[in-house]
Amino acid sequence: MAFPTQKIEEAAREFEERSPQEILGWAVGEYRDRLVLSASFGGATGMVVLDMLMEIDRSVPVSYIDTGLLFPETYALIETVERRYGIRVEPVRSELSVADQASTYGDALWSRDPDACCSVRKVAPQSAFLARFDAWITGLRRDQSPQRMRTPVIEWDRRFGLVKVNPLATWDARSVWAYVLEHDVPYNPLNDRGFPSVGCTHCTRAIAAGEDPRAGRWSGQDKTECGLHLVSAGEAI
Repeated sequence: MAFPTQKIEEAAREFEERSPQEILGWAVGEYRDRLVLSASFGGATGMVVLDMLMEIDRSVPVSYIDTGLLFPETYALIETVERRYGIRVEPVRSELSVADQASTYGDALWSRDPDACCSVRKVAPQSAFLARFDAWITGLRRDQSPQRMRTPVIEWDRRFGLVKVNPLATWDARSVWAYVLEHDVPYNPLNDRGFPSVGCTHCTRAIAAGEDPRAGRWSGQDKTECGLHLVSAGEAI
């Protein structure tokens, strides 16, 4: 797909103050047959986006990156979502099983080189998967981290070469949870046990009171993001 700079920038400006539902409606109208929602099933934001999208068009595919190292609660939530909305959530997996990765790179790559592990288990398979689409929907919010503060509601994703739609970019955590409670949206039960952000079992811990919400991801490592997203300066986050 060609780089649609002017069109995407105009859409971002037009929809900056629109509702998430309006942003999603635009995305469905523009990219219906080449649009996908990528959810982690680890945070409430993605579940809110999913619920909103299901009210608009349940034919839009929903995917998640299955690293083979997710929590049982995450897999259980995916099954709950499939039953509730009558959809099939598509797993995106690495060509290497966890055992194959250990044979190739050595045991516990996630603790020795977490960037390499995320590249093998997340970034590479997601890149291959997204090649099928012209646009993808994410659950990024500006208040989630300093690196995400400038996240547009609609942008060109330079890493994967397609349009990225971030309908909840302007929302905060309070708004997300208000929607969850009002609409009885299913979410990961680990969110109630000190895990505001849930990733892989080896790289996620519960946080203590007062800690940053993402302090439980890659704790003890000089790493805060898996590398699926890019900020405007071109830095992976």
